[in-house]
Amino acid sequence: MPTVIPPGDSPPPPENEAERTNRNFDELLQELRVMQTGVQLLTGFLLTLPFQARFADLDAYQRVLYLVLVALAVLTTGILIAPVSIHRALFRRGYKRPLVLVSDRLARLALVLLALVVTGTAMLAFDVVVSRAAGIAIGVVAAAALLGLWLVVPWSIAHRIHLRHRPDDPEPSAQHPGDAAGRIGP
Repeated sequence: MPTVIPPGDSPPPPENEAERTNRNFDELLQELRVMQTGVQLLTGFLLTLPFQARFADLDAYQRVLYLVLVALAVLTTGILIAPVSIHRALFRRGYKRPLVLVSDRLARLALVLLALVVTGTAMLAFDVVVSRAAGIAIGVVAAAALLGLWLVVPWSIAHRIHLRHRPDDPEPSAQHPGDAAGRIGP
């Protein structure tokens, strides 16, 4: 897929496979850092709940939901940190491309798990504070919102860009000036 270049920007310098792989890994690490901070805060919050006075008042459903959320949050934390561990194991061995591919899959899995943790945490909070029905309702709303924002919107953008730029097109800034501005749509 061609690169979309905003007006006033020059095209990126040509890069070889190793440079592209390094750039992809650097960009992926930045994304993981953003997710990791949020997941660690959410995990820390969940881990403090049993020490709150009202925790003893949770019913069986709420306790099970809580434990599932803690397990998912800890698993998500581990998945987000895994690319660093893999990088350490493969460092200077010439395996950067497989590292990027595995790290990309782990980041995608972490997004799914993070969506589950965020949705479940909202469900638990509403269930405890308002009612079971409110918890389920907010769970449906949160899941739909995250699905839309994290999956449908990116796929929609990628699909529209793909429709406008066939693989045999020259650089989009040269043939499609409107696209170079990053505009999507008619």
